[in-house]
Amino acid sequence: MSHDLCRKASYTFIFLSDPHAEVIRRYDLLHADGGPDGQDIARPAEFLVDTTGTVRWTNFTEDIRVRARADQMLAAAREIGR
Repeated sequence: MSHDLCRKASYTFIFLSDPHAEVIRRYDLLHADGGPDGQDIARPAEFLVDTTGTVRWTNFTEDIRVRARADQMLAAAREIGR
């Protein structure tokens, strides 16, 4: 998503792009041939990162339809904050 589009939509958070799947590969999140036309895509994953940049909670799945629920992420965030 472009910077201009994010600004127009009034998003207050940073969007990251990985067009060459470099980070996806580094975190072992590549789902080879998983896209509609057989292209490589990212596996679904959620991360909670603290203010120091440390990953404190992760959720991975092999199924693109399965994601962490908001209550799961909020519970993890509360636990991290203790």
